Amino acid sequence: MSKQQQIPHLRTFLSSSSSASSRLGGKARSRLRQQPQTEDGGSSVKTGISSSDKAKDKIVQDTDRDASVSRLSAVELGYLEDPFARQFLMEDEKSPRRFPIINRGTYVRTHAIDSLVDKFLFGGVEEDAAHQPAPAPAPAPPPRKKKQIISLGAGSDTRYFRLMSARPSLALVYHELDFASNTAPKIASIKASSTLLSLLSGSGSGSSSSSSSSSSVQISADLTSLTSPSYNIHPIDLRTLHVSKPALPNLDPTLPTLLLSECCLIYLPPADADAILKHLTSDVFKPETPLGMVIYEPIRPADAFGRVMVQNLARRGIVMQTLKRYGSLGRQRERLRVLGFETGQGAADVHFIWEEWVGEREKERVGRLEMLDEVEEWRLLAGHYCVAWGWREREREGGESSVFGSWRQGVVGQLSDD
Repeated sequence: MSKQQQIPHLRTFLSSSSSASSRLGGKARSRLRQQPQTEDGGSSVKTGISSSDKAKDKIVQDTDRDASVSRLSAVELGYLEDPFARQFLMEDEKSPRRFPIINRGTYVRTHAIDSLVDKFLFGGVEEDAAHQPAPAPAPAPPPRKKKQIISLGAGSDTRYFRLMSARPSLALVYHELDFASNTAPKIASIKASSTLLSLLSGSGSGSSSSSSSSSSVQISADLTSLTSPSYNIHPIDLRTLHVSKPALPNLDPTLPTLLLSECCLIYLPPADADAILKHLTSDVFKPETPLGMVIYEPIRPADAFGRVMVQNLARRGIVMQTLKRYGSLGRQRERLRVLGFETGQGAADVHFIWEEWVGEREKERVGRLEMLDEVEEWRLLAGHYCVAWGWREREREGGESSVFGSWRQGVVGQLSDD
């Protein structure tokens, strides 16, 4: 693949033959897409889907593979640590080296979302207290409170396995929601891997043996569903979530919960995307449950670069349906506030995150990995993707720690859309 085809800079967007313009947007993750599907890949809403509609679905779903390969490139070059980066790729899958602008985009996106996830899981006072040595003969610190993460359109994401391999005793319930056609190959890979199965033990138990984990893992006969005390994969068309309101096994509506949407809701009509979040914030989780949201999406479609980006993706059959409505940092923040995350909201584009969230020593380390010649193109591209976050929680009595206190105090958002 030529450099012009792979790097999503302005010249690439001007080329109708480009196939990489959503790579920084990455895992458009197999999601939602143009037509909801049943377990056999057909439509769950209407019959007689045309071959062109199925082709469009396939184009968007394939961006999950694109992002997985890009992630593997970043891992192999030393940008990221992820021992599971190859687990959900085909055994003979080639791992072409992406160009520096792609690798840096993958790095910043991962750094930002990992930072918000870690602050949710470990950033509160109670987590700090759990790490303080207790003076003898005081009792040992109490176990950490269990928390929950729900990833919408998760595709081949490895976050659960990265978290649990680093902290086997982590008290966490993790859920992934996606089409059955996407969950099945992931579950097949998990079932075939003793390493992955060993990480599905009961949440917070500290156990990592295959025998203990396998006895608590339930996999459906068609390999589309997996349930366990700590990790669950649900085959579902997200467009129907707020209509059918299915009961998701092991989902606990009382646990402090973080919702993740990485280039997922953007492929839905705005009304459907909003209805999904409203269902989760109003019907599934009651007001007293601490609830947060992290969104990663393209922004700024109206300037010259954004217009060409949208046109190029449209030529490939990819339509980012919420982009016009939520195409700025301000609109992303307002979106979160209106849809139920009223306590606090923040947003920043990828360029701001690179400049403000990544420390100088880390910038130097990343800079030494490979030369980045396309500095202006990097700034332009990174300015067209953002991370937005919001949360809600009631004020606690008796000095009890805040679940999202570290977001409020330790995460710097971008105040201007300039």
